[in-house]
Amino acid sequence: MWRFSKLVGILVGLNLFSHHVPVASALDLDPTQPSQLKDSAKKVADGLMKLYADTDGKTTKILSGIPGMLPRFSDEGYYWWEAGAMFGQIIEYWYYTKDASYNNLITDGMTYQFGEALDLNPANQTKDMGNDDQLFWAFTMMSAAELNFPDPVGGKPGWLTMAQSVFNQLVIRWYRYGVQNCGGGLRWQLDVLHQGWDYKNTPSNGGFFQLSARLAKYTGNHTYAEWAEKVYDWMAQSPLLTKDYQVYDGTDVKNECIDAARLPWTYNYGIMIAGASYMYNYTNGSDIWRERLQGFINHTAQFFPEQNSGILTEIACETANKCDIDQLSFKAYLTRWLAVAAQLAPFTYDQIMPRLQISARAAAKQCGDGTQCGSHFYTPVTDGNFGVGQQMSALSVISANLISTVPGPYTVNTGGTSKGNPNASTGAEAPPLPDFITMEVTTADKAGAGILTALVIGGLLLGGYFMIS
Repeated sequence: MWRFSKLVGILVGLNLFSHHVPVASALDLDPTQPSQLKDSAKKVADGLMKLYADTDGKTTKILSGIPGMLPRFSDEGYYWWEAGAMFGQIIEYWYYTKDASYNNLITDGMTYQFGEALDLNPANQTKDMGNDDQLFWAFTMMSAAELNFPDPVGGKPGWLTMAQSVFNQLVIRWYRYGVQNCGGGLRWQLDVLHQGWDYKNTPSNGGFFQLSARLAKYTGNHTYAEWAEKVYDWMAQSPLLTKDYQVYDGTDVKNECIDAARLPWTYNYGIMIAGASYMYNYTNGSDIWRERLQGFINHTAQFFPEQNSGILTEIACETANKCDIDQLSFKAYLTRWLAVAAQLAPFTYDQIMPRLQISARAAAKQCGDGTQCGSHFYTPVTDGNFGVGQQMSALSVISANLISTVPGPYTVNTGGTSKGNPNASTGAEAPPLPDFITMEVTTADKAGAGILTALVIGGLLLGGYFMIS
């Protein structure tokens, strides 16, 4: 995500990928009233899905022509990762509201993008694929598993299996391409020929940390928690994290990772907040994870500036109207994961929820009749600049205010039903289809993940087959 041109400051104007239309009257929202939140979320979710598919007729038409892909409204268009993020947002909308209107549509899109090797790395995305792109789809798979979104049918892998597949691939890449430079860490891109190969960034490494923490919480297997600790420890000794828990975007391998790109982005903090929340919960409230989580949350105050009435703002680009097509969606992930923190680490609730309430009320005013939402939540009228990222950001902050009305994430021990395979994508000797996709998540399945690291390292030493595009 966030193509390399953005790293060197080549920012594309909003008009290339947003829709400017006449402004309609705003939604009025009391964020303390669940019924109003659900009504507003319904309108915004409908507007978001209209950017993916036409469902008004007798048949559904995917606007891009490819299930799981967003249309290209411009030369740059929406990248693959953002469609995955959007599906995750709709899954959470379903969980908050019980509105299943789009469940079949997004299930079809998600399974279509599993990839030929069932690795969330489809062949038609190899020219753009980064570790962070793949991770945002893995986050959606984890959300589906955690919220008991119905698993695919027809012999397809479960959501948990797909998340485990990405985890296993990241372990392989960590050892094969990460440890030779800067003491570890994932590179941003998968291919040495891609711009960004020499960049080790927070979305990739923080994303790996978050995915590991979520798998630990869901499966109860400590191997995943050990990897969460391992990745976090590397980030903490790198320039990506400061001692007082500031989060920077990335660092350059060619300079031996001695400094970082320091612009603050909402989604980088959101990624780390979610991972720390899951680890705090997994460790039954350990002091160190409480400190880390609190530190990250404290720094999010900068995204709710007093000059904007405490309303969520992408400060690195929004006030100057310089946010690109990716950055317009970043606020969605911070609010999504702040809500997760409030649920998994209740000591954060009173700090987080007032900010989400203020921003939800403001976001609703950017949504006209609800079907099209602008990006500048802190302005009193709709800015008329619409798109997937803007719509997703509004839906996220509105829906997040329903977090206290729903139970926390399921696990295999509390009713989670998604089917898993801890050996997915570990090599040519992995169980073939259709055997592994019928495996239930059992104690044996969880124990199997315990030998994961040995399997992966052994495969590398033996020169085993691995999938890298």
